Formats: sequence, structure tokens, C-alpha cells
Amino acid sequence: MEYRQLGYSGLKVSELSFGTGTFGGGTEFFRAWGQTDVNEAKRLIDICMEAGINLFDTADVYSRGLSEEILGKAIEGKRQNLLISTKTTFRFGDGPNDVGSSRYHIVPRRRSQPPPPQHRLHRHLPHARLRSTNSHRRNSRSARHTRPHRQGPLHRLLQFFRLALDESPFHLRALRLDPLRRHQVYYSLIGRDYELELMPLAIDQKVGALVWSPLGWGRLTGKIRRGRPLPEQSRLHKTADVGPPVPDEYVYKVVDALDAIAKETGKSVPQIALNWLLRRPTVSSVILGARNEEQLRQNLAAVGWKLTPDQVAKLDAASDFTPTYPYWHQRGFPERIPLPVPGNPL
Repeated sequence: MEYRQLGYSGLKVSELSFGTGTFGGGTEFFRAWGQTDVNEAKRLIDICMEAGINLFDTADVYSRGLSEEILGKAIEGKRQNLLISTKTTFRFGDGPNDVGSSRYHIVPRRRSQPPPPQHRLHRHLPHARLRSTNSHRRNSRSARHTRPHRQGPLHRLLQFFRLALDESPFHLRALRLDPLRRHQVYYSLIGRDYELELMPLAIDQKVGALVWSPLGWGRLTGKIRRGRPLPEQSRLHKTADVGPPVPDEYVYKVVDALDAIAKETGKSVPQIALNWLLRRPTVSSVILGARNEEQLRQNLAAVGWKLTPDQVAKLDAASDFTPTYPYWHQRGFPERIPLPVPGNPL
């Protein structure tokens, strides 16, 4: 397992991290992802740590808080070796202030045994003031459990629009706060929109990316292919409508390329898709999910080897897409706007 600098910060994170959206199964939506209990969570975390993973991701809304609670119990006695990250912003309760990125919503007041996290905003809210959000310097629902991150939750942002990320250095400088260092982004072989605006900006501002849903919302598991029905156990039956939209033919084209490289390498389709992401600029860590030990061990085997430049080029070509204006126009002048070279972050 390699360790990478998380943006322009002092933190080193494992190139693969573990997402706990499968913990709890407290709502119908999250039951489609998994229903991992405390004992199963302890085993999965042990496997992750044996492989070298040091970063674990959760959110307050995952299974209505069950994910945070189960993670908190599962890491007892191991906290000193781990980085725990959670997110808040989405509605978590019926009150008028149980939503958003205000200090009130971030202040700890709910669960008795959450993990000791560093917070990120779960989405960008145009009306959320940076001063108000950052004023909560103690930073987490479990501040009593751990030394807080000095600069508060805006060091990590999830799903920020380009304008917000672009303007944030000026606002934060005016507030005498450190600039943003990392954000969480949807990025996969069948979801490359991140490359258009946010990746070039992240390169320029040295913002590290934590990649969520690296297998394209479950479409790059190797079980979805042309001419076959959707597998019975696929979470897409219940979650496709809320996930990233992807044309079926585009998925099949990418999977065809993955199948060809799988024959060359002896690796699985998801292992190749994950390895491709680890070759991309700005990527600090790729967040894995797993229902069980077998899935987790399979995904962990995505590291320790590298695709060849030729194999990367084949995947780039198979997953190529027509960008929106002005990016399709800029592509015609590569000598004027050189593209970043894939490799280690930043």
C-alpha cells in the first residue's frame, strides 16, 4: 500500500481508503448497499488495517447515524492509528436547523459514541457562509475524544462546484484561514466530468481528491455486460435513479476494454478500473466499499501493481467522451492548453 500526501497538507493517506456506507442498513436506501453490523465491521476494519489502509470515511446521514455509531464501536482501541473522516450538511432531523453547514448543525449533540472525525461539508450550499462554518474550530461531534483539527471542517469539501472552489482561497485568506487542501469527488472510468474543471483547478491550487464511487455506482463490478440482465443482487435496482446517469452503451464499451485488459493481466474488471484511477492526477485516495470480506479482499488487490502506459491509453480511449462547451473547443488546441500528465497526485 502506498501513502500519498493529501493535497497540500501534512497528512499522508493510504492510496485506498474504506467507505462505511454499508454499515448499518438503517434505511431502505442504505440496505441496498449493505447491512454490516458491529462484529462484521470489526473484521472488515481489521482486514483494511492489515492491508495498510489508514483512512475511513462515513457521514451523519448514512443509515441515520448508524454508520458513524458502528464505525465508532468497531475502532475502539485502534483510534490512534487511523484517520476518520465524516460529512455533514444534508438533513438530519425535522428541525429547521437540522440541515445545512452552519455551526449549529455541525456542533456535536446527537450520538453518544461516534468516531472521532474530521468533518467535510457533504455538499456546497451557496448560502452557507465560510466564516460561520469555519467558526466551529473544535470541529467534530466527538471533540471530547480527540485533538481537533485546527482549521475546522472546510479543509475538506465534498462535491463543490468549480466557482465555490475557485473563489474560496480569496474568502479564506480574508478570514485568515488556511486554504482548502482536499475535496471528495465522483470520478470513474464511466464518470470523467471531474477532469473538465475541478481537476485542473485542483492541480493549480494543490487540492487533493478523495474519490467516491470509483466503480461508477456499481456498474464496473464485472457483472454488468451487454446482452445480460441486471444481476439480481445489484444495488442498481433500487439506487440507479439517484446515482450518476450513464448510457448503457457507454458502460458496455468501457467494460469491453476492461475485459480485454483483464485477459492480458489476469486482474479482475474492478481491480483494473481502480488501478486506472490511481494513475490519475490529483487523486490522493480512492474510497472502497464492500458488503463482505470477499469483496473487500478483491478490491484491495487493485494495488501493488500498475497498468502499462499502453493499457491506460486503451482505457482512456474507450472511456473518452464529448465534453461540454468550451471544453470540446479547447481540445482542438492541445499545444495551447496542455493536459496534465497522469501520475502521482499534484
